[in-house]
Amino acid sequence: MEPIRQALMLAGRVLLAALFVLAGFDHLGDYASTQQWLLEHGLAAGWLPLVIALELGAGIALGVGWQTRRAAVLLATLSLMVGLRVHGLDDPLQELLLMHNLAIAGGLLILGAQGPGRFSVDAARERALA
Repeated sequence: MEPIRQALMLAGRVLLAALFVLAGFDHLGDYASTQQWLLEHGLAAGWLPLVIALELGAGIALGVGWQTRRAAVLLATLSLMVGLRVHGLDDPLQELLLMHNLAIAGGLLILGAQGPGRFSVDAARERALA
């Protein structure tokens, strides 16, 4: 059962990471539109470089399992902040998008609590130091 559990940990971690890495590249590729979107939602466009750095940096770290707990908590915080600031309960689509962000944050918080699993840079470093 343990190999299956570890494979599921890897798959879940990579799927969560892909969401942020792809978003980061999307935001880089359409920087001006993303800045405009931030402004339309009452957010300072100056936050965009930090958001992109977090999406790419923490997303890649999460994917390979390096500093996994930190990366997961940072991305969970980002998901919660965006979800609560941008999406509301005023219409069904916004409510769904808010729930989407909350669910992603929940998965990331579980990953932050549980760690990356065996197939990760973090675990490989622990094995090398043992």
